[in-house]
Amino acid sequence: MRDHDTIVEADAGPVRSPAPASADPERDAWRDQVIALMPTLRAFAWSLSHNGADADDLLQDTLIKAWSNRGSFTPGTNLRAWLFTILRNTYYTAVTRRRREVADVDGEHAARQSSPAAQDWAVALNGLKGALDSLPDDHREALILVGAAGLTYEEAAEICGCALGTIKSRVNRARARLLKVLNADTPEDAYAARSWEPTNAARQG
Repeated sequence: MRDHDTIVEADAGPVRSPAPASADPERDAWRDQVIALMPTLRAFAWSLSHNGADADDLLQDTLIKAWSNRGSFTPGTNLRAWLFTILRNTYYTAVTRRRREVADVDGEHAARQSSPAAQDWAVALNGLKGALDSLPDDHREALILVGAAGLTYEEAAEICGCALGTIKSRVNRARARLLKVLNADTPEDAYAARSWEPTNAARQG
């Protein structure tokens, strides 16, 4: 006759070992934070590259660099600003490299990289994109970081490597210019505007 312990083991089935705990909880927590920031990073990558495939490549390069250099990140400091800085630096390094590789004085090479939009609603979106593209690079970048990515002025200043007052000035000027280009007096007017074509005054200003 089987003893009690043998009966319990037989009735319960094979005994499974508990799932092993993570060998590095801090690393896992860091990874989870990075994953949570990926949509915002991807949006910023798109705003810089203006191309979905290029944005994906830029994000991938950023994540690889961040993972490879995670040991240089100081726990408790601003991970979001650190990642955005890596992405921005990666983009401008690639731009510099491409300028050396491709001579595109007349913009013919850049024109071949884009394709016409297939949806009617893309006309309005292209108008907004055109308005953003009309901004100086540093103003557009500041506006995207603060207005679209949701970073603070302090974070944006850290990422762009400039003074806090400078980033605030860039954002304010970018917003004013964008409203002018969209022929709107307020942000609400910009969304409601029937025409997305730049005004004559904006073309001249």
